[in-house]
Amino acid sequence: MNTLIRTLTAVVVVLAITLGSAGVAMAAGADKPQIATSAALGSYLADGKGMTLYYFKKDAQDKNSCVGPCLEKWHPYFAEKITAPAGSDPKDFGTFERNNGAKQTTFKGWPLYYFSGDMAPGDAKGQGFKDVWYVINPVSMEPCH
Repeated sequence: MNTLIRTLTAVVVVLAITLGSAGVAMAAGADKPQIATSAALGSYLADGKGMTLYYFKKDAQDKNSCVGPCLEKWHPYFAEKITAPAGSDPKDFGTFERNNGAKQTTFKGWPLYYFSGDMAPGDAKGQGFKDVWYVINPVSMEPCH
């Protein structure tokens, strides 16, 4: 019996680590994103805790291109209910279903992500990563096509 409990516990731990590294555990019930500012980036979109949100230039309208190993560094952002920050249009936020069935929040059609290298509110270490990952300027961001 103790062996079975230890085995099941190990399976649960491995599953939790695997799902977390795939970005599955990044979901939130409700969130109020904010417009943060920095001297280097200007205005950019962050979640309600101040963690920077990014878009991937290879994504398309409500379609994600970040799959497999990409998800080890870039975790999909999802909140069931979004309260748009002051100065933004609530209609700019949406949700779509990823290829794996998980939901992801969008801004002007762009799927939103966290970067695993950002450890604290205000970090934006993913900005310009491989020339395809960028923060979202909520004012000047063009809709995704």
